[in-house]
Amino acid sequence: MDLTWLGHACFRLRGREGVVLTDPPDPRSGHAIPKTEANLVTISNDDPAHNSLRSVGGDPVVLSGAGEYEVREILVTGIATYRDDEKGAKRGRNTIFTIRLDDLVICHLGSLGHSLPSEDLERIGDVDIALVPVGGDGISAAVAAEVIHQLEPKVVVPMSYDPDTTAKDGGFQRLLHELGVKELTPQPKLSVTRSSLPENIQVVALDSRAR
Repeated sequence: MDLTWLGHACFRLRGREGVVLTDPPDPRSGHAIPKTEANLVTISNDDPAHNSLRSVGGDPVVLSGAGEYEVREILVTGIATYRDDEKGAKRGRNTIFTIRLDDLVICHLGSLGHSLPSEDLERIGDVDIALVPVGGDGISAAVAAEVIHQLEPKVVVPMSYDPDTTAKDGGFQRLLHELGVKELTPQPKLSVTRSSLPENIQVVALDSRAR
């Protein structure tokens, strides 16, 4: 499975069963992505930076809420959460999506704004790769680290921060500090199989493809 960061909370997951696109942004939100073909699109919330199909090609199935789904043998579970720690009173609702692709489980947290209760952790289950917002679009770095420890993924990929200002981006740097990571070199994409997953948690920074 190849995972590419297209910018903000948008990733392209390319596997044997098809291509999944997460949270494609509206170009007018300030987060433009290249025109991208997809078989399946997940949308975590109704913010324009997360919910536009303007740059999506093909005829994808679009999922935007809680439930259990199967699309082209890709298994997806949506878990209803919130974008703040006051049950959505400040910023509204959010959906976490777990996506089983190529025998890997990828968990996209969207704009999650709180740590996870036990019932949500049970619905999510085992996670191989967690896509975690760190740039002010949801949880703080401390709560992001707490959620990562709750999920116990093998790989963590930060998202929703500006890759051009990582030296100044407090959320990104604070998360690295919370996880005990001193420095990361961004890579163009993450290519992973079940057999290549690390034994201990690994943080991977990706170059954004957004232009």
